[in-house]
Amino acid sequence: MTDKPRMTTDGALTTLDIHSLPEETTYAGVTSFLRRPYQKDLSDIDATVVGIPFDTATTNRPGARFGPRGIRNASVSLAFGTRVYGWDFPPIREMRICDHGDLPFDFAQPAKVPQQIEEYISWMLDQDVMVLSLGGDHFISLPLIKAHAGKHGKPISLIHFDAHSDTWPDEHADGVNHGTMFWHATQQGFLDPATSVQIGLRTDNQDTLGFNILDGPWVQHHGTDAVIEHIRKIVGDNKTYLTFDIDCLDPAYAPGTGTPVCAGLTTSQAREIVKGLAGINIVGADLMEVAPPYDHAEITALAGATLALDFLCLFTKAPWRKITR
Repeated sequence: MTDKPRMTTDGALTTLDIHSLPEETTYAGVTSFLRRPYQKDLSDIDATVVGIPFDTATTNRPGARFGPRGIRNASVSLAFGTRVYGWDFPPIREMRICDHGDLPFDFAQPAKVPQQIEEYISWMLDQDVMVLSLGGDHFISLPLIKAHAGKHGKPISLIHFDAHSDTWPDEHADGVNHGTMFWHATQQGFLDPATSVQIGLRTDNQDTLGFNILDGPWVQHHGTDAVIEHIRKIVGDNKTYLTFDIDCLDPAYAPGTGTPVCAGLTTSQAREIVKGLAGINIVGADLMEVAPPYDHAEITALAGATLALDFLCLFTKAPWRKITR
C-alpha cells in the first residue's frame, strides 16, 4: 500500500497546528486570511479574523461586499514569512489566530443587519478573543464599536484613518449610511471624541464633534513621526478601537474603493504610522471599503491585507491583553 504523501493542501481546513506556516503554494488550496485555519469554536483562540460582506450603506459606488474575499485572496502571499517585515516577530506564532469565516446576516432585511452584527461580535468578544473585521462598507464600524464598548466599557477612544470624517449628522436614529456612523457613535456615548483622532481626512466637514484631526495635508507637511507622537498623546492609555478606511490611501495606492479622494497617504506612510502605534491599548480593529471590482492587479486588496496583518501585530502588543491573560 502506498504511503500518503507528507505534504498536504487545504491547510485552512486540515491543519492541526494553529501556529503552523502553510505548505501549499499561493495559487492553490482553500483561501483563508494568512492561510489561518477556519474555525467557529473560539474557546482556544486569542484573535480571529471575520469578514462582513455588507455594502448597502454606500453612497457612491458599491462593491465592498467583495472586500473580505479579495483581502483573503491577497493575504496568501503574506503567509509564508517566519516574521512580518518591519516587525521582529510573526503574530501567528505569538497568538492563536483563526479565520472565523464571514459573519452571518440576513441580506434581505438590511435594516436589521446592524443589530445582527453587534450581537454576533458581542458573542465573539465574550469568548475573550480579539476581533479583526474585514469589510464591507464603513458603516459596519458602528455596530463593531458598540460591541467593543459593551465589552470594555464606554466611551472608548477611536483611531480613525480615512479620507472622510464620517461624522455628518443623520436625522434618522436608525439610519444606515457610511458617512454618519461616528456621529451616531458619539451621540450615543460610545466614543470619546476628545481622546480620539482622525488621520488623513481630505473632505470638508465643519462640525468636527470635538474629534482631533490630523488631515491629509497635515500628515504630508509634518511627517509620520509627528503623526505617531500626536496619536499617542491623544489616546493615552485608553481602551482604543482602530478603524481604517482604505480610501485614506491615495487612489494611486488604493484604486479599488467606493469613494476615492486624491492626495492621500501612501501605503508606506500608513504602515509607518500603524507600526508606531505598538503598545497602545487597541481592543479591536477593522479594515473597510476595499472594493475589488474597481481594483487593478490586487493593488488595493494587497494594501488592505498588509495593513490587516499589521493590525494583528498591534494586537500582540496591546497592554490590556497581557494583563488579562
